Amino acid sequence: MKRIALFALLGMAGLQLKAQNIDKIITREYTDHLIKTLSADDMQGRATFTPGIDKAATFIESEFKKIGLQPLAGEKTFRQTFNKYQVANVTTHVKIDGQEVAPENLMITGATTESITLDKSNTTVVKLDPEKPFVAQFRTMLNADKNQVVLVDSKFADLFNRYKDHFSKPTTVDEEDIKKTTSVVQVFVLGKDAATDFSATLKNKITKMPLFNVAGVIPGKSKAKEIVVFSGHYDHLGFLKSVDGDSIANGADDDASGTTAMIALAKYYKAQKNNERTLIFVAFTAEEIGGFGARYFSEKLNPDDVVAMFNIEMIGKDSKFGKNTAFITGYERSDFGKILQKNLAGTEFTFYPDPYPDQNLFYRSDNATLAALGVPAHTISTDKIDIDKLYHSVKDEYSSLDVENILSTIKAIAKSATSIVNGTDTPTRIPKLKK
Repeated sequence: MKRIALFALLGMAGLQLKAQNIDKIITREYTDHLIKTLSADDMQGRATFTPGIDKAATFIESEFKKIGLQPLAGEKTFRQTFNKYQVANVTTHVKIDGQEVAPENLMITGATTESITLDKSNTTVVKLDPEKPFVAQFRTMLNADKNQVVLVDSKFADLFNRYKDHFSKPTTVDEEDIKKTTSVVQVFVLGKDAATDFSATLKNKITKMPLFNVAGVIPGKSKAKEIVVFSGHYDHLGFLKSVDGDSIANGADDDASGTTAMIALAKYYKAQKNNERTLIFVAFTAEEIGGFGARYFSEKLNPDDVVAMFNIEMIGKDSKFGKNTAFITGYERSDFGKILQKNLAGTEFTFYPDPYPDQNLFYRSDNATLAALGVPAHTISTDKIDIDKLYHSVKDEYSSLDVENILSTIKAIAKSATSIVNGTDTPTRIPKLKK
């Protein structure tokens, strides 16, 4: 009996030591350091193709180096660099029935070549129904496979201008899009009821632009060919319309919080030294403009080698389920969530299924590319996306965050992932998306 009691005491001591270990590695001070740096004003909102995101990448690289991670196979540094092409409009002239349309009443989408000329011979005129919702009609037009001049009723002016702000920015495309001799272009015109005749000429500037994920590796031991990915996107929106003198979209929750979690998890698992599987920690670029970073990263992997992906997005505030909770997108698509919850038995933290199915969050984040290929790739979040008024605003700053929520979520992920990291559990695969 004494021997049994002694073993029980030793076991309890071991559990306490482990708990102390994680608390010493993932500290409030360390978390604050990461998230404050990433969301600081001098990062200028970390927009893709800006000095701000370059500065953020340099900071993440320095943290990976301190932790002792290795670059991805085939890479000399922590940057996984690739190129896209940026298409910026230089001039646009549109005439309807002989009258020049004012620039503020124009919105152009789909232009990917340097010079475009439209007229009745290659373009049709359509009109949005003013009695039907704008967004659904707008999306249908975007997916059209032919050139169109789209007439938009003045009653849709507010929505028109909101989308115009987005589509007036340079477009990022692949080299294959640039090589096409023609573009499928949609010319949206606000305030016109009819168009008997029209013409349009567009001149664009095309620039080859580098992008870079930041990725580090902890090689596995007995199951080194099997990969577990931990990720967050480190880009954001840069500068937005000024509010109370502030125009920097700091992106503290979206997604400096997730990037902070990813780095802290790298530090934790490097210290544990018990990963049988290879662990990749990656900060994705260009999530906000099309998910280009995650897509490129996924193309460089054999999806059959990836056992699981923990994508972390917006964990800066309590979830709708209360403290010590988070939700997992696509929970029902694999047993990933059940494995995580099993490993949290006896703790106060709970993972729930995604409470916002109408938002289609599973395919809106950087887990989507690998998930489509059958990987149990899920996003973990706590954001109340349906009521979050700070989302994509200049008010998404460090001061708005609950850092204790971030800490508890990171530690819950660290504990819950243990059996996947050490090779004991393997989540079921997700059905592949049909092309």
